[in-house]
Amino acid sequence: MTSADSAARRNLRLAILVAAGLSAALGACTHTARVDTTGSIPDDYRLRHPIAIQEADRTVNIFIGNTRGGLTAPQRADVVGLASVWLREGTGAIVAEVPTGTGNARAAADSFREVRSLLAAAGVPPRGIIVRHYHPADPRLFATIRLTYPRIAAVAGPCGVWPDDIGPSVKNRGYLDNKPYWNFGCATQRNLASMIDNPSDLVQPRPETPAYTARRTQSFEKYRKGMTTTTDYPEAEKAKLSDTGK
Repeated sequence: MTSADSAARRNLRLAILVAAGLSAALGACTHTARVDTTGSIPDDYRLRHPIAIQEADRTVNIFIGNTRGGLTAPQRADVVGLASVWLREGTGAIVAEVPTGTGNARAAADSFREVRSLLAAAGVPPRGIIVRHYHPADPRLFATIRLTYPRIAAVAGPCGVWPDDIGPSVKNRGYLDNKPYWNFGCATQRNLASMIDNPSDLVQPRPETPAYTARRTQSFEKYRKGMTTTTDYPEAEKAKLSDTGK
């Protein structure tokens, strides 16, 4: 092998090394690191779908026929029930939306006078009712008398969000990490929030109510005499389905 061939081979190796180094440098400039978001998803569903306390509207719809002109007994109960609940939890005035320009507009106006009188009789002051008239944007929708008021409510969600596939796929690269999927536990939190009577119970306990003095005195008297303090229900024997265990 001549010296010329050796020099050519050295030059070829050098060119290959330079090209490889240049490719690596250019690749480093254009490389974008993948951000793994799987680790940022909380494992506890209560942290992924927290129950929030905020002000929300409660609405009662009253359906009035074209020639009704009055409330039915269940509708009167709905109005009276709304008034009693508003006195306990309402944070603003009751907004009464009465339809106008519809087939039942005259009947709704007559029925609303009865609604107003029921609200007043239940203890709602005149300044606690705001009347508004509206015309349905969609004629296919039945125009109702809507009674709405704001209140403090517990809410959670929205549910039904699926950012990744549940099963193994190209999009769900964290499947093998055995972590709960995003929507897991959302329905439980939402149902719990809707069943809470007083949202403040999620933040602080209620104060203790006074003890029932008559019952406590009777229990102490039984305890002093050495008698059992458990409550005896004579009708419990009649409610048994069988005599098993006797």
